[in-house]
Amino acid sequence: MPEGDTVWQTANRLHAALAGKVLIRSDLRVPKYATADLTGRSVLDVTPRGKHLLTRIEGGLTLHSHLRMDGAWKVFANGQRWSGGPSHQIRAVLGNADRTAVGYRLPVLALLRTSEEQRVVGHLGPDLLGPDWDPDRALANLLVDPARPLGEALLDQRNLAGIGNVFKCELCHLLRVTPWLPVGDLPPGHAAQLPGLAKKLLEANRDRPVRNTTGLPRQNFFVYGRAPRPCLRCQTPVRMADQGDGTRERPTYWCPACQTGPSPTAARPVQRRTTF
Repeated sequence: MPEGDTVWQTANRLHAALAGKVLIRSDLRVPKYATADLTGRSVLDVTPRGKHLLTRIEGGLTLHSHLRMDGAWKVFANGQRWSGGPSHQIRAVLGNADRTAVGYRLPVLALLRTSEEQRVVGHLGPDLLGPDWDPDRALANLLVDPARPLGEALLDQRNLAGIGNVFKCELCHLLRVTPWLPVGDLPPGHAAQLPGLAKKLLEANRDRPVRNTTGLPRQNFFVYGRAPRPCLRCQTPVRMADQGDGTRERPTYWCPACQTGPSPTAARPVQRRTTF
């Protein structure tokens, strides 16, 4: 699931493959930009902004993309067979003499003037992995609506940019509160700790091929995806329920024993997998 760490890794791979090189292939497979031709232009840089990717191109242009749930950019050596999904899922192709970047299942793809980037990312809060990170501003943003459940506030990219559902669940567990606790009810010490802890988790994972929030081998998460297996801290079975703002619900995991605060009256049933 792409979150700030995954997008940061993707930007680094794209930057290494494309930056400073002239495009000899350009194919944007969305109707609005089907006739756009970027060949002959150099890629200047690829910059992550929260969960957004900004590929800046010579001539004052930026290709803006967002991975959302299952989008991906893959980089291939020229002549290498592409392997990221069927061809009908390809939304963008950018290639130079050495490498080709292929964007699969990109739900957001837009070509705009670089001077207008704020139009697509200006709403974002401080980026946990970016140069604009400001923990005090991030905390102030979170506390603007003290009645809002913590899990919802963490996912709101206007508060701080880069947290997705995995880090939401793990952060709440590390703070020992449920994702349904109103932000204003966070103990002062926990509230002060939250921005730094969030940054530490994303920084620790931006260079890892497999995300890990526990520091333990073969046990990557404390609660995320573990229902109904035991919590790694207290061995109580982890529970799962949906949490959202009414427009989108996400499976949310928590430990009912070591996380305090409100929780749903009924957890979603978990199907046990059968191993053959």
